[in-house]
Parts: sequence; C-alpha cells; structure tokens
Amino acid sequence: MVGRTDRYAVADTAQQVVGGFLLAGPFVVTEEVWTLAGNMRWWHTLITVGIVFTIGYGALYEADDDRDPDREAEVAGVPVRFVSLMIVSFGSVALLAVAFTAPETFLAGSPPREMAVTTLKAVSVGAIFSVVGAATADSVF
Repeated sequence: MVGRTDRYAVADTAQQVVGGFLLAGPFVVTEEVWTLAGNMRWWHTLITVGIVFTIGYGALYEADDDRDPDREAEVAGVPVRFVSLMIVSFGSVALLAVAFTAPETFLAGSPPREMAVTTLKAVSVGAIFSVVGAATADSVF
C-alpha cells in the first residue's frame, strides 16, 4: 500500500521537467557533444544509457533515505517516479535537439540514417546531465 507521502503526483513530473530541461539545454547545443556522439560505438551508447539509469535510480532512492521504491506506485514492477524520470531525462534532450535543429546544424550533409543514429547517441550523452537536474529537482522541491 502506498502511503500519502509516497504518492506520485503530476507536480513531481513538472519538477523533473524543469530540472531536466535546465541542464539539458546547454549540452544539446554544444558541438563537442555531437562530435563525441559521432565517434561513439553502439556499446558506448549502451554504457551511457546504463549510466543514466544508475544515476537516476541512485539520486531518487539511494541518496534520499525518505524514498522507498518498494512503497511507490509501479508500472510493470518499476516505480512510476523512476519511469517518469527516464522519460523526462531522455525526452527533454531529444525535444530540445529537435527544437533547436541541432542534428541539422551539427550533422549537415550526413545521410538520414547516420543523422538519426548520431542523434540518439547525442541524446544519451545529454541525458546524463538532464537526469541529474531532473532527479535533483524532484528531490529538492
């Protein structure tokens, strides 16, 4: 049973969005991130995604003694707060990349498939920073 203080609310997602977008923005428009992404292999991307998941889980449940993932609402056995954090972390970077036309700017002339793959890699890099902002905002406010 989920206690009143353990409930997940829309306000929690709103806090994550604010934190995620604040830290994601600078990395979406940084040429170095796009150059790194272009040089990454698939296994670098998997490691990067794993880092995002680890930071997110650690920030939500290991750094905050008041939160217990076993007492939170779940979807498919995963706490809703964590699912929301991952969607915000990757989604904020992806949305800003599209909004700022970063792929077209940094990957001009690349074939569409290469552009899409490199964009996914860049999103995974940016999500490392976005997850920190999103989790911090969720924990602080």
